[in-house]
Amino acid sequence: MLSVRIERPYDEVYGFLTEPGSSAKWASGMDSSAPVTSAPRNEFGVLDHTVHLPGQDVHVPMRVVRNGDGTEVQFTLFRLPDMDDEQYAADAEAVTKDLRTLKALLEG
Repeated sequence: MLSVRIERPYDEVYGFLTEPGSSAKWASGMDSSAPVTSAPRNEFGVLDHTVHLPGQDVHVPMRVVRNGDGTEVQFTLFRLPDMDDEQYAADAEAVTKDLRTLKALLEG
């Protein structure tokens, strides 16, 4: 699991992440042409989504968790069936960079 602490209130972080199109502002790995099915807004901070790629659906578990005055965003990264170690490490690095971008965006 990859995570980042954001020094903003939970409601603000969760609200931003559930806005349609917000992922385009911070998630470089989101292909705008790939359809995405997202969990509905909920009181538990669940942001799970499935990216529908040609021939493959990729399930992405994601959570927003209260942490004191701030918020933790947690992203579970699974190794896809055909990924080697190098590809998985590159994917993890890209997600980490995206989470840092999210933090910078929300903390201003």
